[in-house]
Amino acid sequence: MVYGGETEVGEEEIIEVTVTDETAEILDVTCIEVRDIVTVDGEVVEDTRDWYAQDKDGIVWYFGEIALNYEDGQITDIDGSWKAGEDGALPGILMWADPQIGKLYRQVFLLCEAEDVAEVISLTETVVSNEIEYTDCLQTLEYSPLAPDTFEFKYYKSGVGLVLEENPDSGEVLELLAFTP
Repeated sequence: MVYGGETEVGEEEIIEVTVTDETAEILDVTCIEVRDIVTVDGEVVEDTRDWYAQDKDGIVWYFGEIALNYEDGQITDIDGSWKAGEDGALPGILMWADPQIGKLYRQVFLLCEAEDVAEVISLTETVVSNEIEYTDCLQTLEYSPLAPDTFEFKYYKSGVGLVLEENPDSGEVLELLAFTP
């Protein structure tokens, strides 16, 4: 999947998301590795490997990530990295198999470091992303208690995945530009 948008200061942001053939064993669960490469104005600023697993009921769990952050082509830090089972981190839920309006859930939990929360707010939203209309989208409100004044809306289309992300405060929008089913 390829996403694109502009940063708050007008720079072009592109995110390429690839499901890899790699796996990781975390808490005795085999997780699939998904790689996200973020570029801003053509320069890599983040290269992340996320680990997900789906249970027998269809719930998609998030088990952690290693985030390599770059500046001027050099790794500067791994801020945002976490792994379930280490330092008190717990797996979170990325997506419910049967989402219900009003359902609140933790996506990431590492106390005082990463505490992302989401709430299902609609199952029938219609959005336009990259000039394509998507109907009957699941809409979530996502935020962190660590930054309570910052939140975003995400829209997911069944059979596609994330199609649009909006930050109403900054005006930043990230749209799905291309995907291979």
